Amino acid sequence: MTVTLVVMGVSGVGKTSVAEALVARTGWVFQEGDDLHPEANRKKMAAGAPLDEDDRLPWLRRIAAWIGEQEAAGRDAVVTCSALRRSYRDLLREGHPSVRFVHLIAPPDLVAARIGARKGHFMPASLLRSQLDALEPLGPGEPGTAVETAGDPGAIADDALERLRDM
Repeated sequence: MTVTLVVMGVSGVGKTSVAEALVARTGWVFQEGDDLHPEANRKKMAAGAPLDEDDRLPWLRRIAAWIGEQEAAGRDAVVTCSALRRSYRDLLREGHPSVRFVHLIAPPDLVAARIGARKGHFMPASLLRSQLDALEPLGPGEPGTAVETAGDPGAIADDALERLRDM
């Protein structure tokens, strides 16, 4: 059976860095979830407006379709996606038995500092509060693990892979 790791969490928590470290360790295919956002979503967030359900659903469906393509091809994969709510994660898992979540967590002040330090990203620090408010941690029955991201992305990837090994 194939495995798809959805590296999730709020903006600035380290999804891309940890996903790249996971890919370096596994050789699996990778998709940056932000690249699947419609341009209208990018513009909306860049203007400081949070996405609503109507904005998120087409994006989540694109990610789910990508997951399905990898499963159909028999490829193990890693994809980044905020996946803030359980309903979003349910949409990503629907019909996709390969999905496991790697929920990255970090103190809000660390995340805000990371967002403030990055250049050229469409997501402004002003939207962090709306993401933190929307975040629903992994719950019972959701396949995955939560991992602290205050350290080195490689060590975080190793920790996540060790935790997921028995799933």
